[in-house]
Parts: sequence; C-alpha cells; structure tokens
Amino acid sequence: MLFWIVAAALTAAVVLLIVPPLLRKPEGAAEERAAYDLEVYRDQLGELERDQGRGLISEAQAAAARAEIGRRMLAIADRGKASAKDGAKGSATGKTAAARAPRSAMALAALLAVLLPLGTLAVYGKLGRPELPAQPLASRNLDHERGGPPKNVLAAMDKLKAQLAETPDDPQGWAILGQAYAKMGRLPEAADALGKAVALAGDDLELLGSYGEVLISANGGTVPDEARKTFDRVLAKDPTEPRARFYAALARFQAGDSKDALERWSALLAESHADAPWVPIVRTQIAEAAKALNLDPAKVTPEPLPAQQQPPVAQNQGQGQGQTEGEDQQQMIRGMVDGLAARLEANPDDVDGWLRLSRSYGVMGESAKAIDAARKARERAPQRPDVLVAYASALLSAEPRSSKPGPMPEEAVASLRQALAAEPDNRDALWLLGLNAAGVGQTAEATDLWTRLLAQFKPEEPEYTLIRARLESLKAGG
Repeated sequence: MLFWIVAAALTAAVVLLIVPPLLRKPEGAAEERAAYDLEVYRDQLGELERDQGRGLISEAQAAAARAEIGRRMLAIADRGKASAKDGAKGSATGKTAAARAPRSAMALAALLAVLLPLGTLAVYGKLGRPELPAQPLASRNLDHERGGPPKNVLAAMDKLKAQLAETPDDPQGWAILGQAYAKMGRLPEAADALGKAVALAGDDLELLGSYGEVLISANGGTVPDEARKTFDRVLAKDPTEPRARFYAALARFQAGDSKDALERWSALLAESHADAPWVPIVRTQIAEAAKALNLDPAKVTPEPLPAQQQPPVAQNQGQGQGQTEGEDQQQMIRGMVDGLAARLEANPDDVDGWLRLSRSYGVMGESAKAIDAARKARERAPQRPDVLVAYASALLSAEPRSSKPGPMPEEAVASLRQALAAEPDNRDALWLLGLNAAGVGQTAEATDLWTRLLAQFKPEEPEYTLIRARLESLKAGG
C-alpha cells in the first residue's frame, strides 16, 4: 500500500508541474511587455542625463541619443494604440479568439491530467511486479545478473589458483584453469594458463591445439607466430590432425602465401569425409585463396571423401586411438546439436536458436532437418531478411551439386526475393538471385543485381574482383 501511495503522490506532482502553465491566461502579455520596455527607456534617459552632467558626452551626442530613445518610446505607444483600435473594431471576433485559446489549453490540460496517471498505471501493470519482495544488494549475485559465471564457479577457480600457487608444476590444473578462462572470454589469461600447461605437458596434441586456438582468438582471429609454431608442433607429431592443418594454412594465407595455403586446404578437403564438420569452412577458405590468386574456385576445389558411416560398436579394439577420438568428437557434436534441438522444442520462439540449429544440421549433412529448422525460424520471423536468406540457403544446400548452372527451386527464389524486398542491399540475396538469373539466361536481371552488389565493395576487396569478373562474363555472353 505504501508503494501505491508514493506512486500516486509522484504522479500527482508531475501533473501539477505540467498542467498549471497551460491554464494561465495570456491576456495582458503584450501590455506588460510594453510597460517593461518603456521603463527601460526611461532609465536610459536618466542615465543619459547623468552622463551629460559628468561631461562624458557632448550636447549634440546627448540630443541624438535622446531623439532615438524618444522614437522607440513613440513606436511602443503607436503599437498600443493600433492594438486598441483593432480590438474595438472586431470585438466579437476578438472575444471568440480570446476564448478559443484558453479552451484549447484547458482541453490539453484535462487530457494530460487524465492520460498521465492512466498511462503510467497501464505501463506498470504490464511491466511492473509489485508483489516482488525487496532484494538487498548484499544478497544479490550481481556477477550472475550481468551474465558472469556463478559464484560457485568463481570460488572453484580461486581455489584452483591457490593450489597452483603451491604446486605450479601441475599441467592438468593449468589446463583446466585456462579452459575456464576461455569460456569466460578472458582470453589473455586463458592463453597464459594454457601456455604454462603446454610448457609442462610437452607434446599433448589436444592441449597444443587448444592453446593455439586461444592465441588466435586473443589476437582477433589473426594467427600469431606463437600459434603457427604450436600448430607446426602438432603436425610434426600427427600430420593428419585437421585443426592444426587448417590453422597452419590460415597462417600462411594471412602472411601472404596464398599458394601454399591453397595447397594445404585443398589437401585437407580431399582427405576429409564429406560429413566432417570442418568441410564447409575449408571450402570457404579455398575460395578465398583462389580469388586471391585469380583462379576459379570451382576448378581448384576438390571433392571430399564420401560421408563416413558409423562404424560397428567396438568390433575391433585395435583400430587405434585416433578413430576412438574421432568417434568421441562426433558424439560430442551430436550431443550438442541434440541438446539445442531439445531446448528449442521447449522454447520454440528462439528464432536465432533455430538458425543455429539449421546451420548445425547443414554442417552435419542432414539437409532435411536443416530445412525444417530454417522453416521454423521463418514461421516465427517471416519478415527478417537473414531468416529468409537462411531458409533459401538450406533449400539450396539440399539440391544435388551440378557443374551446369540452372534454375534454383522456386521456393528458394521466392524467399530470396522477399528478403531483398525487406532489405534492398542484402548481399546474400543479391548474389544468389544474380546466380539464379544468370543460370536461366536472364542476363539483364543478373547484371542489375550484381551491379548493385558491386557498389557495396571497395576495388581492393576480393569480392569486388569476383563480382566484376562475373559481370564481364555476362557481357561477353558467358
């Protein structure tokens, strides 16, 4: 009850601050202004007489100033007479106009006096929670409210750091601490802890890979020299390790050696199974390296190995640790995707979650599930351009690969056109619709779409070169 009393008092105070100025009558404002001006001019005349008496100005200067002040006073008097004369001529009209202004002001004041309390009550009724008990600051977990880790996690980390201070030669402890820092986004601290673990553990390939990835993340996505050396150490022990192969190639590409990077990525893709989770990103990087070398990505991108079937359950225990680790990784990825799917079934309004699930299914090669997840995202956000493009991309990914261009599925084209209507500069929609138009021989439409897309890139960007080459090919009839 006390809350409502205070809220009502505050609302009444706000109304009293806003409404009274609207109810003040403007009558006499001009007269008051004229009287004030006349008083100022009288003071100026007095000051003028005093200045002349002290010899500060001459008689001629005083006369000129006196004449100017007198002219201004007469102008004020003339305006007053004119206003009185106009009022006498149109008394009926004047009374109507005089009455109209106060009535409009009173109506506005009454409207505000009613709407302010009702609007405040409506908003609080929608968003407020008067039944929620007070929470003293000392009893609240502010770090958790801000999205930070729970207090028990922080306490465990403090305990682990205390143990490492006493026994700093524990590589497992440093590894756990580094991984915890990485999950919290504290990347420099994560790199420091994992670096100590690597120094103690030697050639632990998994630990070396994690250390290299954290170094890259802490460096904003650029592979530093320390990370390149770390992945080279992994490859010296296991030349087939895919993560190390990918980042070793990325280091060469960022250093300007696009040819070596292209060869490394091409070899990785050719030796990977089609359902490997890293295949899509390797394809993307091959395309980037090919464009940097002015090559056609389609001609230098090898086909991966056929999708790997799930092996029989432990029919041969001597097949090696690498296969077991691969199975564990696949199971981990499957568990994460299944967990996301379960969360979305419980909370189906998470549009971004459906998009993540669609991308995950696409990476895993489950096209039907990817389309279904993208469709559910579109059902919940039918006007979002990124959702519409994602749905079209899922449909296109399910199409069989062909070296000969052709029309895209009508549903995908319709979704892309809807995305372009909502966002005329959407790069993905412009590119894909241009591909479709070029594939069906609609050169004019393809040229228009790609010209609009080209305008969004600078000449030094690789995308600019690719799009311009496509436009020139269209003009040449290719």
